[in-house]
Amino acid sequence: MKEKIYFASGCFWCTEAVFQRVHGVVNVKPGYIDGLFRNPAYREVCTGRTGHAECVEIEYETAVISIAELLEINFATHDPTQLNAQGNDKGTQYRSGIYCTTDNQKSETLKFIELLEKENIFDKSIVTEIKMATEFFEAELEHQNYYSTHKEQPYCQWVIHPKIEKLEKYFSSKLS
Repeated sequence: MKEKIYFASGCFWCTEAVFQRVHGVVNVKPGYIDGLFRNPAYREVCTGRTGHAECVEIEYETAVISIAELLEINFATHDPTQLNAQGNDKGTQYRSGIYCTTDNQKSETLKFIELLEKENIFDKSIVTEIKMATEFFEAELEHQNYYSTHKEQPYCQWVIHPKIEKLEKYFSSKLS
């Protein structure tokens, strides 16, 4: 069975690049979620005034990868303690959020965060917002498959590539 979940983990180029490599993930689309109006454009979302978060829609095969495994990768490849930012990307559009499509996803996510907090995995409290998904708006074509087509760009080299290296080091058994 296939399900969808939406991860907002800072810049959607980063999150897309990570989850495109995960076995059991059948589709990853960058886009926008949880905003004030329909069909926002990147230039509008970047202002922070639309209320949207940059996110990725992840469609995954539940028999191949569990929600817990997806959560583990997500929390290992971004900083869920940074409010409205990831590194130098600042603004509410870069917030950490998980937007669920099933009650089970939401329940598993809340349990997972509770475990991370109990085990003091991070030095600060997790600020990731957990909500049921609202309407998702796919990003413009130039933002899709960004890392794979722009690896030479400085942002890709300095920000995305280290996340891919971390993914390969710690989650090699889960990669396609």
